[in-house]
Amino acid sequence: MKNLIETIKSNYKLVLVIFISGIFLGWLFFHQGKPSSAEGKEPEFTGHEGHDHESEDQTWTCSMHPQIKMDKAGKCPICAMDLILLTTMSSGANDVDPNEIVISESAAKLAEIQTLKIVEGTPEKSVYLQGKIHADERNIAELTARFGGRIEKLFINFTGQNVKKGEKLATVYSPKLVTAQRELLEAISYKEIRPSLYKAARGKLKLWDLTEKQINDIELKGDPQLYFDVLSPITGTVSMRHVAIGDYIKEGKPLFQVIDLSKLWVMFDAYESDLSWIKMGDRIDFTVQSLPGENFSAKVTYIDPFINAKTRITQVRVEVSNARSLLKPQMFTSGLLKSKIAMSSNQILIPKSSILWTGKRAIVYVKVANRDTPSFKYREIVLGPEAGAFYIVAEGLQAGEEIAVNGVFKIDAASQLQGLPSMMNPEGGAGSTPHDMSKMNMGNEGKTNVSTINKMEMGVKKMKAPVAFKKQLGELVVAYIDLKDAFVATDEELSESAAQTTLNSLNKVDMSLLNQEAHNFWMTELKQIKDNIKGIISMKGIEIKRSHFEIVSNHLTIAIKSFGFVMKNKNTLYRQFCPMTFDNRGAYWLSDVEEIRNPYFGDMMLKCGETKETIISTNK
Repeated sequence: MKNLIETIKSNYKLVLVIFISGIFLGWLFFHQGKPSSAEGKEPEFTGHEGHDHESEDQTWTCSMHPQIKMDKAGKCPICAMDLILLTTMSSGANDVDPNEIVISESAAKLAEIQTLKIVEGTPEKSVYLQGKIHADERNIAELTARFGGRIEKLFINFTGQNVKKGEKLATVYSPKLVTAQRELLEAISYKEIRPSLYKAARGKLKLWDLTEKQINDIELKGDPQLYFDVLSPITGTVSMRHVAIGDYIKEGKPLFQVIDLSKLWVMFDAYESDLSWIKMGDRIDFTVQSLPGENFSAKVTYIDPFINAKTRITQVRVEVSNARSLLKPQMFTSGLLKSKIAMSSNQILIPKSSILWTGKRAIVYVKVANRDTPSFKYREIVLGPEAGAFYIVAEGLQAGEEIAVNGVFKIDAASQLQGLPSMMNPEGGAGSTPHDMSKMNMGNEGKTNVSTINKMEMGVKKMKAPVAFKKQLGELVVAYIDLKDAFVATDEELSESAAQTTLNSLNKVDMSLLNQEAHNFWMTELKQIKDNIKGIISMKGIEIKRSHFEIVSNHLTIAIKSFGFVMKNKNTLYRQFCPMTFDNRGAYWLSDVEEIRNPYFGDMMLKCGETKETIISTNK
């Protein structure tokens, strides 16, 4: 016994380890063997300390390129947009509407989603107007010769001379006027017995612009006057002088134009889209470039009922006093009209950032009330006029509802990924993938044609062409690149100028250099390129111009792949593709740099796209 105790003392550490190990193994055995609450199932562990299962279930994707799937946050490898969380974007309660998109709090924070409760307000807008000063047409006097004769004296020596009403402008000798005076003097003797003859003689002189005083003087003197004065009918400024001393004039010939400049018109050009904000009585504050520091203000007195068919503008007129003679006709003016909408005062206003556009539809995402987690529903609305940073809602929303105003595109992308109603797929369902060629819209006008896509995708027939022709195609490509850059900048005016340059370059391509087969092939592509470049020049609206640019890009691609091309300092072109354009069917373009700069979206999604093909120039 004593020996046993001494042995235990000497090996107490070993005994202690064995004892503790036995307790742990026994606990582990009996704990795992405990029956579960459901028969035939293994017990569930509730402890997750030190292990993050949530991160294992997360899938990150790109709202623009849903084929991208990542297990962590980051940037899309195609368009460099922030990835969105796919799995958490679809989690929600059991009682949600089937068309609701439910977003977890963490996903909403990552997507930077912000909402705004809709209230009725008074829409206001500052309308900027350009105009020009004109004379008041009601205060213009045109003096014409009422009888033939000769200019004996001229009292107006230059245009711009100021005259008063009744002031002499010229003296005229007229044989016909002398004869008419004699008729009057003879008619005086028959005044009692033939009063009608007397009245007719006086009326004839009145029609020749003689005043009552002049006619009475003739009767008193009893002799006809040889010379008669032309008098100014108004006080104003002589703006035109059509005669000189000694001129013989015929009846109806213009003599002078006199304008009263004490009151003037200012005619402003108003675009068609601004007319809903302009009404009679609105005040316009304006300045004149030649009078710095001077500010003028007047009320709208007239809105032209007609719109210019080419410029899509109409004229808005204000009347202004010119007592100090500071304003002069043909001066340019810049005006500002701060107006409430002409049709109504209380309207529903929503920020522009809350709206998704498809070209035909306006979409918002309305937050569903009484949800533990953020939930949204797709809704199409009808918009009224633009009001600065807001739009007026004509139909589809009510005051008190809450809508997403930031992160809207990410909500829509999540809806599209889940087959819910979305901007590109309003009916919901699986929808088409960005590269699904079978679901593309194959209309003829402003849209890609299937035969064009087939030519580009399956290869084109190589055509023989001399180097001179290839160089001309290369110069056309250079002009096209400038046109592409104009669309990247979303500059409508610049796109028209670049399109005109491209058209000029296209017209310089000499098809007589080609053989008959190549000539016929080029004629087919030429028509499509030329017609759609003209469409870019003539059509209004950047989106319509971009639809024509797509067709130009497709047919120019066919041409350079068929004939080849030669460019100065460049030997490579990149055929690039964005899957999100034109109702999700996608569109191609050509670029001289590999970096993606999207001409169909510009700054909205500048990096959206990928290079599909590299086209190398040829020198032979």
